[in-house]
Amino acid sequence: MAFSRQIEDNIRLFNEKLDVAANFDVVCRVVKIGGRTGCLYFVDGFTKDDVLLKLLQVWESVKPEDMPQDAHAFSEQYTPYGEIGLSENEEEVIIRLLTGISCIFIDGYDACLTVDCRTYPARGVSEPEKDKVMRGSRDGFVETLIFNTALVRRRIRDPKLTMEIMSAGESSHTDIAVCYMKGRVDEQMLSLIKKRIRGIHTDALTMNQESLAECLYPNKWYNPFPKFKFSERPDTAAASILEGNVVILVDNSPSAMILPSSVFDIIEEADDYYFPPVTGTYLRLSRMTTSILALVLTPTWLLLMQNWRILPPWLQFIRLSEEPYVPLIAQLLILEFAIDGLRLAAINTPSMLTTPLSVTAGIVLGEYAVSSGWFSSETMLYMAFVTISTYSQASFELGYALKFMRIITLVLTAAFDLWGYLAGMLFTACAIIFNRTLAGKSYIYPLIPFNFREVKKRFLRGRLPHENR
Repeated sequence: MAFSRQIEDNIRLFNEKLDVAANFDVVCRVVKIGGRTGCLYFVDGFTKDDVLLKLLQVWESVKPEDMPQDAHAFSEQYTPYGEIGLSENEEEVIIRLLTGISCIFIDGYDACLTVDCRTYPARGVSEPEKDKVMRGSRDGFVETLIFNTALVRRRIRDPKLTMEIMSAGESSHTDIAVCYMKGRVDEQMLSLIKKRIRGIHTDALTMNQESLAECLYPNKWYNPFPKFKFSERPDTAAASILEGNVVILVDNSPSAMILPSSVFDIIEEADDYYFPPVTGTYLRLSRMTTSILALVLTPTWLLLMQNWRILPPWLQFIRLSEEPYVPLIAQLLILEFAIDGLRLAAINTPSMLTTPLSVTAGIVLGEYAVSSGWFSSETMLYMAFVTISTYSQASFELGYALKFMRIITLVLTAAFDLWGYLAGMLFTACAIIFNRTLAGKSYIYPLIPFNFREVKKRFLRGRLPHENR
């Protein structure tokens, strides 16, 4: 429905809709344009003031006799700016205004002129804390969507790179950019992703990508193994797009969601490719090995301690040096939760106090915990290794999934000995094998279904793709 040609009606409507009297950051500025009354709406803090100033100077110089008959002609003749538009839809104009676009009404025109001169508060594109590399680019995604798309465009200068803008959330109207390469992406999967985004019915994506992930993949929420790969590195996102994956960028989130993602995609890191093939292969295999050890080390040791009489002589050294006062299963479970408590404490501790906290925690949970009889030194050793192994890969979600499986296996082993250990391992294997990506494919491809060529590429880092010219 078109707006009224009487600007008083439009001002009255928008002042009521936006509650301009109560919202101090919604600015309503009445100006004169070519002898007519104009009204400029914008959100303070979202607009480039210098651009608006230059536009107002141009509009004030327009003579009444030179004013065009319609808004379209006015935008072409007297709006010297690249990102302009016209809208006759009230709801659309309000959403654009609240995203930072400036809106201008002119008396006698039944359309609203929009000027996209937005600017958002943003931090620098510094290297992300979690996805650090020993060699490579030092930039990272930020919370501003347009900056993130520019970081990807800078790396892929190909017209086939497509970035479709969508939105979700009835109140938040959060911008979502779906990035892919035409001719390389799986069209069926792409259609599925866009269909699910359009079908999202929620008030707001309050937790950004996590809210979107739960809307895209609502089934099997009880399986803790991650269905998506998250990365704060533009080079990782660009490489994934070139491989035919879909990358989803969400406004206000400093990371990219990469689809589809198998467990091997999640384990991969940028360091695998910033070093020569031999070094990259070693890093990848080391990460896989430590991840497996983080899952099986403590349950296997607990099983052996419950059956220490069958240990061969060359394994006798892993036995407890002293009789424990607290059952081993209790020690291991207490340490599992204590480590998470220390992690949360480190996150919430001011940076100036992190060192004293680490020293205090190390003394209390180390020497004093062992000497007091609460924990055995062997238990502390194996749990320290498990903790370090958890941080050997970047995915928090995968680390917690392995932790949950490890705790389940520990409890089953303590309760049912060997059969409990085997049941825990079988349960973990089923959780991984029967998991599915968003596209419905195997979570552990190329192992199931088996593809020898792809297995080699997953486990061994080969030469980077190139073409001799």
